[in-house]
Amino acid sequence: MLLSLFVHTYSLRYLFPATIMLGTAPAYLLSWGVWRLISMVLPERLYHKIDDRLYCIYQSMVLFFFENYTGVEIIIYGDIPKKKENVIYMSNHQCTADWIIADMLAIRQSAIGHVRYVLKDGLKWLPLYGWYFSQHGGIFVRRSAKFNEKAMRKKLLSQTRCGAPMYLVIFPEGTRYNPELKNVIANSQAFAAKEGLAVLKHTLTPRVKAFHIAMEIMKDDLDAVYDVTVAYEGTLDSSGQRKPAPSMAEFLCKECPRIHIHFSRVKVRDIPSESKSFRRWMHDRFETKDRLLTDFYQSQDPAKQFRFPGEGKVSPLSLSKTLPSLLILGGLTLPLLLTESGRILYVRTWVYGTLLGWLWVNIFP
Repeated sequence: MLLSLFVHTYSLRYLFPATIMLGTAPAYLLSWGVWRLISMVLPERLYHKIDDRLYCIYQSMVLFFFENYTGVEIIIYGDIPKKKENVIYMSNHQCTADWIIADMLAIRQSAIGHVRYVLKDGLKWLPLYGWYFSQHGGIFVRRSAKFNEKAMRKKLLSQTRCGAPMYLVIFPEGTRYNPELKNVIANSQAFAAKEGLAVLKHTLTPRVKAFHIAMEIMKDDLDAVYDVTVAYEGTLDSSGQRKPAPSMAEFLCKECPRIHIHFSRVKVRDIPSESKSFRRWMHDRFETKDRLLTDFYQSQDPAKQFRFPGEGKVSPLSLSKTLPSLLILGGLTLPLLLTESGRILYVRTWVYGTLLGWLWVNIFP
């Protein structure tokens, strides 16, 4: 009985925030849809300005749960610029919570509305969200030979030509580093060895095509590249081996006490444009990440283990950054749920919005 009660209580730690985040999606999409219709006769730049503001509201609400609700401690090594910039965000990739880390940094620059993602193609099937991420400037890509270079160029050009601010998030590894997936790690290391590149132990060998295209298209508007290395504390077992990073559900169940974020701002002029030199530069950056993570997890010096070099500063997020967004979206959702006609609209938005979204992202990649 007590065990059942414990399991039920534990699951509620995840179900409560998940229900709110998913439950407010129809109200958000309806609000955005109204603006999209109005803005069709307005300049594209104005559409993006309000769209970014709406996106800021939703993502700030998400961060209420991932930061304020979980109480996770964010420790940042390096100085994040206070001003907004047009950037490409490059990070190691370990779990589904990684995209939240980009939001965590962006909100500290008041730039969370500018965040757009390069996403793996399968995520376009997410109900409502897959289609909306595309509308907000997200780019769905397939790995290896199936990579659609033309579609990515078209999407990025449409964004840059209308002057949309860009905080473009790319995970060059292409898939998550999971220590339990030995074959994925082995294949990545074998590829590096074959190409004469350093074999990495704590990241996968980075892929360069999507990042190189983004650099080429955005170079005239790009202020910098943010090179970010993330480590989730509590992901080392008793034998000293890495465990998988927390899933979003585990994160919301408060299983991650601290996140360590190493931040480096790279000047655009320091990044080579020629393809072979660029590939070498990218791999060098991931070699640095690998060394940082090796020391973080395996250093025999207690002063170096479970931390990155330099001064780590705890960076709490004020409730004033997130709670208003939660209240706004809650205020938009409740009227839909409290009336019969509202509930019908709510359900139809989920059903028809999802179906039409799937159709859209497959016709207009």
